Amino acid sequence: MKQELVQTQEQKQQLVQRLSAQQMLNIRLLEMPLTELEESINAELDDNPALEVKSDADDTFQELSDSTDDNEDFDQRSEREEREDALDSALENLGRDDEMPEYSSATSRHDNAEYEEIVFGDTVSFYDKLKEQIGEHELSDEQRTIIEYLIGSLEDDGLLRKDLDTIADELAIYQNIDSPVEEIEKALHILQEFDPPGIGARSLQECLLIQIRRKKASHSPNSVWDIIEKIITNHFDAFTKKHWDKIQTSMRLSDIQLEEVQTEIRKLNPKPGAALGETLGRNIQQITPDFIVESDDNGLISFHINQADLPDLYVSPSFEDMINIYRQKKGKISLKEKEALLYAKEKVEKAQNYIEAIRQRRQTLYVTMKAIINHQRKFFLDGDESELKPMILKDIANVTGLDISTISRVSNVKYVQTRWGVFPLRFFFSEGYTTKEGEELSVRKVKIVLKEIIAKEDKKKPMSDEELTKRMKEHGYPIARRTVAKYREQMGIPVARLRKE
Repeated sequence: MKQELVQTQEQKQQLVQRLSAQQMLNIRLLEMPLTELEESINAELDDNPALEVKSDADDTFQELSDSTDDNEDFDQRSEREEREDALDSALENLGRDDEMPEYSSATSRHDNAEYEEIVFGDTVSFYDKLKEQIGEHELSDEQRTIIEYLIGSLEDDGLLRKDLDTIADELAIYQNIDSPVEEIEKALHILQEFDPPGIGARSLQECLLIQIRRKKASHSPNSVWDIIEKIITNHFDAFTKKHWDKIQTSMRLSDIQLEEVQTEIRKLNPKPGAALGETLGRNIQQITPDFIVESDDNGLISFHINQADLPDLYVSPSFEDMINIYRQKKGKISLKEKEALLYAKEKVEKAQNYIEAIRQRRQTLYVTMKAIINHQRKFFLDGDESELKPMILKDIANVTGLDISTISRVSNVKYVQTRWGVFPLRFFFSEGYTTKEGEELSVRKVKIVLKEIIAKEDKKKPMSDEELTKRMKEHGYPIARRTVAKYREQMGIPVARLRKE
């Protein structure tokens, strides 16, 4: 009896851990945001001559000659016959044995109850952590949009390497904002006040100077940070080449001063973006929305998947003709023709599979986004963040009939453009919180209430986390003190002693 149980478990594990090549392709394309999908399609077009764009002229497939050498000796003919047999077998069985082990354990995890309860609201990304700090500044709607776009243009290390003229052009194209470079630079300086220090710098030198000047502000005049600022400002080239002897001589520093300077400089972070723990696994240079949602004051909501410059793909007719020839002349074609046909069949099947994966991706994105809009309808109509309902992966999976791991892949690294701004799809997912009256609220709404309480506190005597817990309870949110501290930290709000004016 025990042996039977063990055998059953092993069979189930084997099924879960094996994916076909087509399934793996579907997963890979589904995870891609729009910009990466464009790159993938272009690479596939370059790699596979059987895959074509409908607007392009058909490629002509050059058939190989069917002539054979009648003067082959016996050994050469024998080798040729073996190759023919192998080619025949390959042509007959191509595509049947396409299963391979899964490259990760993601699919086996979806049966786990804890995995099903993954909530993206708790996974705060690089973009989200910076976006949360926008609320700490008094900004116009245009400034807010510009700063959000600047955040989306940062590279993984937190620096902005795209010039402001380019950003001005992109804002005009994508956001319909005609803003002079001077205004964009003002917005950038506001972003450079965000944490961690150095975010939004346009060069390593500027990144270090931002951090140094923050250090200077918290130290007395004529500290070591004044010396460091002069080094980075006036001797940056020597600093990057580690010519400390030249720096020491030029600035007349003692050995003790030089040692202190070197010690403090090592504490600076040349990659402030890394401090935010970005886990997106890609370089976010510009946010290109994967979905466009439109809504009006009459309660109408529509959306479409952003196709951008994605081409319409099809299988080359010349390659398909090659396959038909094989079916008609089977057994009556030469070795070279068989080699050409095997090549053609491989490329045709690969092209068909790729086109099917693109179609499947589009369908999956559509049904997922439709379910999200239906669940968060109020937000898409009025843009009120507090109206976002609790929503986890399982909720959307239940509505769409898709697997939770599929919803996870759709929601990762994709953005939606609304009349209220551009948001990562994960923005719409959050845990639920039930009040003592039985009302279910999203964690995001709890954070908003907490933030409002802190905003109205006496700045000369800011409230401790214990006091905030009491005030939250008075407002109908009886959450624990550690939860208050957790939400406060997630919103980038410092402890009471650091909020004191």
